[in-house]
Amino acid sequence: MAAAPTGGSSRYLVLTAMIFAVAMTFIDQTIVSIAVPNIQYELKLTSTGVQWAVNAYLLTLAAFFAFGGRLADTVGHRRMVVLGVVVFAGASACCGLTPTGSLAEAWLITFRAVQGFGGAIMFPAALAIVVQNFALRERGRALALFFGIAGGLTAIGPVLGGYLTEWTWRAIFWVNLPVAAVALVLVAISKPVTESRPAPMDYRGLALIAGGVALSVFGFQQSQVWGWSNPAIGLCIAAGAGLLVLFAFVEKRTASPLIKVDIFRIRAFTVQNLVLGISMLVFVPVFFFSSEYAQIALGDSSSEAGVFLLWFFIGFVIASQIGGRMLDRGGAKRPVVIGCVLAAIGFHLWAGDATSLSFDEQQWDVVLAGAGMGFMLSPASTDAVNRASRLSYGEATGITQTVRNYAASLGLAVLGTVLVTDLRTRLTDSLVAQGLPHDQAEATAAHLSQVQTQSGGSGSAAAIPQFFREDFAQATQTVFHWMSVIMAVAAVVAIVGLRGGVQAEVAAADEEQPLPSGPLPNGREGGGA
Repeated sequence: MAAAPTGGSSRYLVLTAMIFAVAMTFIDQTIVSIAVPNIQYELKLTSTGVQWAVNAYLLTLAAFFAFGGRLADTVGHRRMVVLGVVVFAGASACCGLTPTGSLAEAWLITFRAVQGFGGAIMFPAALAIVVQNFALRERGRALALFFGIAGGLTAIGPVLGGYLTEWTWRAIFWVNLPVAAVALVLVAISKPVTESRPAPMDYRGLALIAGGVALSVFGFQQSQVWGWSNPAIGLCIAAGAGLLVLFAFVEKRTASPLIKVDIFRIRAFTVQNLVLGISMLVFVPVFFFSSEYAQIALGDSSSEAGVFLLWFFIGFVIASQIGGRMLDRGGAKRPVVIGCVLAAIGFHLWAGDATSLSFDEQQWDVVLAGAGMGFMLSPASTDAVNRASRLSYGEATGITQTVRNYAASLGLAVLGTVLVTDLRTRLTDSLVAQGLPHDQAEATAAHLSQVQTQSGGSGSAAAIPQFFREDFAQATQTVFHWMSVIMAVAAVVAIVGLRGGVQAEVAAADEEQPLPSGPLPNGREGGGA
């Protein structure tokens, strides 16, 4: 039998437990960006190395989300939440214990990847629990609270991260430990009731999707180091794309696939994932680039940079609540389209004011960009998951989160290449204008663009040469213009691809595949047993 949504107070306790569980994954998308200059300076990492400290987390999330979603549906959602929280917290502790010296870069990147794995097996299960505990007509509001409050906790991340970083950057990882403890206590108290459907795991599919994601993103990421003329770049990207295409063919012919690719025949599911993929090229990278911008171009301290990002989340949290209610009342198309358009306008205005080197001239641009992302992200994610059977919520969430995090990794890699390339060109011109020979200026600019953040976080604009601040602001302006274009493309896809109206309840006969006869071991996670 299907597990009915639980009662009012108990389901909101479940919602609270799941918010705390996923809060760590949200916080770590932003809090690390604030500490990037300090981490890079203390551990003596290159710009590419520190980007991989951010990207390893996103990359592992993308590679293993489908696995996590499938595992949650087959083993049990609550078990995967608990296991994911424990893995994530343990990896966070190890990140905070990163040694200095030659091992630093490999150590930090490795345990950031382990963090990503913990998040990948936890997040789909947590979101599936929320979906299973709320009726269809209430999910927009429930998931708006889920993403909005989690987003609010994310907003605390940059501010808290800024102050913690001024003590020690290691504390930004250790702060996850008390959050994990609260999450585990709330899960134990709320005892969420969920369903699962035991099935064999598709490890062949896992290897193909993980390899495809890793190789393609690695190729884009390394392009700024090796250069596009290096044949290894094209080979990595082509090999990654080939593995992902092979994955789709293999899954169609696998009895118990990691991802049921036929779900993409559902128009709304496919379009929403396309919109999510496009928008996530922007959503996570904006934290990384705006943090560097605040600390380098504006000369802010890490705590001041946290306040800078807080304005983004003020818009995001408020708009996500409005978008969730619009989803419940009139369907997903209107909030998704409005959100994409507002974000495109916000990033365009932000780009225009970036070279002013004045936060006061940018703050409402930042709020508008955040509001646009808040309007569309929660409704698009909710609408996509709503298209799945209740026994496949974890899998559907795994697919949407795979798309989101793969796109975020790709966005960070591609836009990072845009930033470094543009900065290198501008620095070369500035150094030539100061009298350096062109060849020497190019070599110096290449070096400076790779160690761009080592002076950041000092809190003193005087510590950074004026020409460097201006060149970095102009390079960031280029990135923000591209973000505006990307969100405009997402708006066009939503306008053309989505249909208006509220989604109808799925008929029971169509919603579930017949379950195997006889007892299902661990098929249902009860409240007290």
